[in-house]
This record gives sequence, structure tokens and C-alpha cells, in this order.
Amino acid sequence: MNENASTSDENLRPYSAEWYANLKNILGDAGCRQLGFYVIPESLVLSVVIPVYNEQATLESILERVRAVPLKKEIILVDDCSKDSSKKIMNDLKDQFGDDPQNKIVLDFHSVNRGKGAAIRTGFAKATGDIIIIQDADMEYDPSEYPRLLQPIVEDKSDVVYGSRFLGDQPHRVLYYWHYLGNKFLTTLSNCFTNLNLTDMETCYKVLRKEVIQDIHPKLIQERFGIEPEMTARIARREYRVFEMSISYSGRTYEQGKKIGWRDGFKALWCIVRYGLFD
Repeated sequence: MNENASTSDENLRPYSAEWYANLKNILGDAGCRQLGFYVIPESLVLSVVIPVYNEQATLESILERVRAVPLKKEIILVDDCSKDSSKKIMNDLKDQFGDDPQNKIVLDFHSVNRGKGAAIRTGFAKATGDIIIIQDADMEYDPSEYPRLLQPIVEDKSDVVYGSRFLGDQPHRVLYYWHYLGNKFLTTLSNCFTNLNLTDMETCYKVLRKEVIQDIHPKLIQERFGIEPEMTARIARREYRVFEMSISYSGRTYEQGKKIGWRDGFKALWCIVRYGLFD
């Protein structure tokens, strides 16, 4: 009896075919689509690239949330020469959860601090999953939203999905007005060069097919936050199908460890023009 119960539980794994069939019988096809219920192939592997720099306060919590997402994952943590105990925490987490077949953990450590863009590029180089998503380690973005973000790619409607903090139907912590205004300015300027109509070019949540990463990764060169407009320009130039979906956002203050500053805004401005005009 226990074996049958175990088999039944496995068949009702969230986003499995059996799980979806049960919900479809109750809610109907239209209800499932409105609620974002669909089938994710059991063979699909999601690579989660997490750049880490001085994130000892949130590292364990974010990994717990990523592991809880009911998908087979490859979690790639890249430490960008942290000065706190992030490196030790990463090694401890690897020792603790390294045998989990649903959540393979991959570690990499930069010997010098190079920037978020460099950590993302290192993570891309190690990613082997079918789909890759970037995840900040600071708890501003919620991993429970992965399945919703993956849906356009899984259903072959899109090659790239951007999670937008500004589409308006998800919770959003109210913080810095000038940051918001700067983000909107940079996104609008980027759209002028790329001919995309994004609402949030600077978002962390960029979800890409493996083939897209294989195409653009060899050309990526930005070391810091300029990676955002650089990736966007390279994606647009190759005319990949891009979707944008709303996400929640729990922004943190500078006192809580927020790192982006006005110098990064000027660098992003330069990158928008540079990569908008030339590959």
C-alpha cells in the first residue's frame, strides 16, 4: 500500500502530465490556462545561475527557495571574491545538499572581484540545462515564479522571457523613485536601439533557451551591470522571440546591501549605445 501511495504522489508531481490532467478535469482547459497550469516535461533541466557577492545574510534562504521549486535543476553559484563568509556557506550547502538528484549544485569562485556580469558569464559557461535563468542571491526576486516564467519557452512560443517588475499585477515593494525613473529611462533608450517594447530591461529575471546562451555567450564582455543592456541588444539583433511577464519584487535598501549605483547607470547608458549600434 505504501508503494502505491508513493507512486500516486510521484504521478501528481506539480506540472507533471498526470497532475495537469487532474486539474484540467476540475477546472477545464480555460481555467488551467488562466491560472498558469501546464505540463513541464520531466526530462527538462533548468540551470539557475546565481552570482554571489557578500550575500551571507540571504544565501541559505535563497537556495532553500530555489530548491523548493518542483523542477529538476542545476544550481550554479558563482562567488565573485566575497569578503564575508559567502564562500564557506556555499561549500557547506554543497556538502549538505550535493547528493540531491533534483538539485545538482555547481560552485565556482573568482579569485578577484570582477563584477556581476563576469559572474553571470562564468555561470553561463558552466550551464548544461535546457533553459537558463539568472537569480540574484539577495531575496528581491521570488523563485516560486519560475514555472510561470518558463511557460512561453516550454510551449515553444518564445526563446527568451524577461520578468518585468513594472507590468503591475504582482506585489512590488515601494522604494526609490529616482531608481525607478532611471530604470524607465534606460529601458526606453534601449528599446529605441533594439526596437523591442520592454518595460524592464534591467530586470534580473532573464530566462533563455540553451541555444540562445550558446549563441550570445561567446560575445558577452561586460563585467558589471552593463551585462543587462549588452544581453538585450545581442538578443534583439538576432531576432529571437522575446516575451515579457510580470513578476513580484521585494527590493532592498542600500543599508540592506543593494549594490547598483549611479556610476552603473552611466555605464548602462554607454552600453545601450555601443551594443545598439555594433555587435
